[in-house]
Amino acid sequence: MSTQANCVDAARLVRMFRAAAGQIRANVDALSKYDSVGGDGDHGTTMVRAMGNMEKAIESSKAADLKTLLNNIAWAVMGTDGGATGPLFGSFFSGMAPATAGKKTLDAKTLAAVLEGGLAGIQKCSKAQQGDKTMLDALIPAVQGLRASADSGADTLASLRQAAEAAAQGAEATKKMVARFGRAKNIGEKSLGSPDPGAVSVALIFKGFVEGVGTDA
Repeated sequence: MSTQANCVDAARLVRMFRAAAGQIRANVDALSKYDSVGGDGDHGTTMVRAMGNMEKAIESSKAADLKTLLNNIAWAVMGTDGGATGPLFGSFFSGMAPATAGKKTLDAKTLAAVLEGGLAGIQKCSKAQQGDKTMLDALIPAVQGLRASADSGADTLASLRQAAEAAAQGAEATKKMVARFGRAKNIGEKSLGSPDPGAVSVALIFKGFVEGVGTDA
């Protein structure tokens, strides 16, 4: 299939973000439950606040180009109170922005570059590695899956579905990991059996991305 099918324009990007916010809200209790194992148990509510800030930025950024939209979202999310969640996800959106400069639509390969930038943004402010039981255990395979699918010639929706599947598998895999980063590292092997809440949030966000691209309004 052509990578030009279901390209992401500003309207579709907004639908992706709104759908991601919907997924977070629908799973707020589970996210906080997972966080209670090794953290403060507030990851779900913090993510809901972050998504709310994102939506406010979207509302105030009407008619903005893609780069400006993403930068506005980044600043809004970065200011979310509640530990590292705001800065990390804010860095994700900020890192996505440069690859959208001068573009009105994003095909699968360009979207892969955009999300690779988002991943790089997080890696600049976090020393966590894949396998440390963090959000990166879902985000890294998601971005890699999107790139592989896009480079194979798949369209945007198919590539995002591949990314979402990889993110979900990555989040599930954190159940078998011992936390080596963040507050959960303090409980060591007691973190086994429960997924990392940040990784689950990433998987939910990518699930929302798929929903948003697949919905025309």
